[in-house]
Amino acid sequence: MKFNLENKVAIVTGGGSGIGRAISLTLAAQGAKVHIFELDQSKADGVIAEIQKNGGSAQAHTCNIAHQAEVKKEVDQITAKGSIDVLVNNAGIAHIGDVENTTEADFDKIYNVNIKGVYNCIHCSVPHMKTHGGVILNMASVAATVGINDRFAYSASKGAVLTMTYSLAKDYLEYNIRCNSISPGRVHTPFVDGYLKANFPGKEKEMFEKLSKTQPIGRMAAPQEVADLVLYLCSDEASFITGTDFPIDGGFIRLNGN
Repeated sequence: MKFNLENKVAIVTGGGSGIGRAISLTLAAQGAKVHIFELDQSKADGVIAEIQKNGGSAQAHTCNIAHQAEVKKEVDQITAKGSIDVLVNNAGIAHIGDVENTTEADFDKIYNVNIKGVYNCIHCSVPHMKTHGGVILNMASVAATVGINDRFAYSASKGAVLTMTYSLAKDYLEYNIRCNSISPGRVHTPFVDGYLKANFPGKEKEMFEKLSKTQPIGRMAAPQEVADLVLYLCSDEASFITGTDFPIDGGFIRLNGN
């Protein structure tokens, strides 16, 4: 079977909703034992139940990735029973604002989750991967490489994720640890629906169409499309790929304005 993850242990941060949910379900369907790190236990439990209903193996961990002690506790629990083969750093938060209206509190919040959270998970997992190799996949964004209005703090955080990816790939080549990142454009998740409902009441459909058309391909991505790329990069079929960022953006980076 292509993209077989049988007997692989995978951690997916933010695996209880949106893109993370699709990733968790997809990896489990290919045989991985999935550990979901989530702040919201109920969301994680829902995904776990769906995985188990389909015959897969999964476990939920209530964890704030911004706190290293919490991450270490959960990683230690997993590695007490085996290895970590795959780490998908998917959890992240968004922020809208330029440098002037981004408060210090806003910036610190973005930093603690989107940068420090990724660092915490890698810092705690890499020592266990060094014994047998593994895969680290980080969720970056088109905002890491392209200027987007009112995304100052978010863009800075995703730029850090992108360069952390390159550094890790270089540092851990000799340990057979591959590290890549994915840079999605707009993806239709519950977050998008919530944002439109909160900010454009009564005009959700109109604004959804407008946001969709900012992707040259004419629509947003589905979470499953991102999850399928994650599956490939985490599988042995991608064993020759490391230190690379993969845009999945409907042409946003290269085709806008052309």
